[in-house]
Amino acid sequence: MTESSLFEILSEVWAIRAIVASSMVGLMCGVLGCFIVLRNMSLVGDALAHAILPGVVVAFMLVGYSTMAFFTGAVVAGLLTAVGITWIQQRVKTKNDAAIGIVFTSMFSLGVILISHISRNDGVHLDLKDFLFGYALGVSDTDLLLTGLVMVYVLLSVAVFYHYLFASTFQSVVAETMGIPVQVLHYFLMLLLSFAVVASLQTVGVILVVAMLITPAATALLLSQRLKVVLFIAGGIGMLSAILGMIVAVWLNTPPGPAMALVATAIYGLTVVFSPSRGLVAKAWFRRQRRQQTIREDILKRVFRQNQRDGVADAGIIREQLELGSGAWNSQLARLRTKGLMDKSELRLTDAGKLLALRMVRAHRLWETYLNKEVGLSPDQIHEEAERLEHLLTPEMLERVDEELGYPESDPHGSRIPRGELGV
Repeated sequence: MTESSLFEILSEVWAIRAIVASSMVGLMCGVLGCFIVLRNMSLVGDALAHAILPGVVVAFMLVGYSTMAFFTGAVVAGLLTAVGITWIQQRVKTKNDAAIGIVFTSMFSLGVILISHISRNDGVHLDLKDFLFGYALGVSDTDLLLTGLVMVYVLLSVAVFYHYLFASTFQSVVAETMGIPVQVLHYFLMLLLSFAVVASLQTVGVILVVAMLITPAATALLLSQRLKVVLFIAGGIGMLSAILGMIVAVWLNTPPGPAMALVATAIYGLTVVFSPSRGLVAKAWFRRQRRQQTIREDILKRVFRQNQRDGVADAGIIREQLELGSGAWNSQLARLRTKGLMDKSELRLTDAGKLLALRMVRAHRLWETYLNKEVGLSPDQIHEEAERLEHLLTPEMLERVDEELGYPESDPHGSRIPRGELGV
């Protein structure tokens, strides 16, 4: 398919209607999904998505093919499912995930049986495939209006009750002491979730609505730790996934629902790798920087000790101790000199370098003392562990360890613990 023909197809009224509906679903599910993920309710979302099937079928049996009837029946089934799950979790000695599995599988099975029953009648057609996987290209004006109204209601509810949802999500016990009705908020969130699931039926179906609820939220949580920012990011990712998914579906002539879910997953995968703070690349870069910093601190500590003991440091001995090649050694020296920690011409520390080396010596000896006195390790067991942990102790942590140990004068090996003066 050429770009011009793709653009022509996407310019059709039905395509625009499908993109608008999918975008609203993506935005709504992305925002609501943040609370679902943070409350560990992902499986509940999956349960509600499946459990509304009998509500849709019963509505069809009573009224016929009606969008509002489907919406009403699905919401009622969703609320009954939520109440049933919560009742079993609180009143019966059944684990939470088991309670969810019992309720939603039974409701879904009932729906399949009802569909099988009514499909035997002549002239009756209720396609289970469209219910499971959605049919975004068949969105009607009524579907569009209903989706828009549900989206506005869900987003307004989140905005109005944001502080209550925030408190009950992160500190439910504190929220109860503040008079916040945590249980009512739980059921209200279930109601919003039921609305979102029902509104998503036409675009992505019950199987894939969970992807639109969970994946954008999980992606946003990798990019920020502030809930308000996470909500905006998740909503944006949900919309982007829906729009790109529709384009991919038209381009490849595939069902839109699965395409949206895969696009959302692809965005999540890219975020896992390239997230600025929590991505694999950032973590690898941080580990590398931490290793380089550890090597530089080890160089400072050894140069400091040799300067104190012999008056001059031997580069060959230090390189052998740290197992550094000539290239790595010269690179680290250049870095230390750039930072003003090493003399420009000699293997000797500046005053700033001496202070940092002194802190490393103090951290090492304090930690050896802690491992010996508090953990009970013998003096010959503590050196390697102290070598590793001395680089992780902040000045505040050092002061706390020193205070807990009673400000010892020497370590288990008899070496004096420095107190800040330039010397050992």
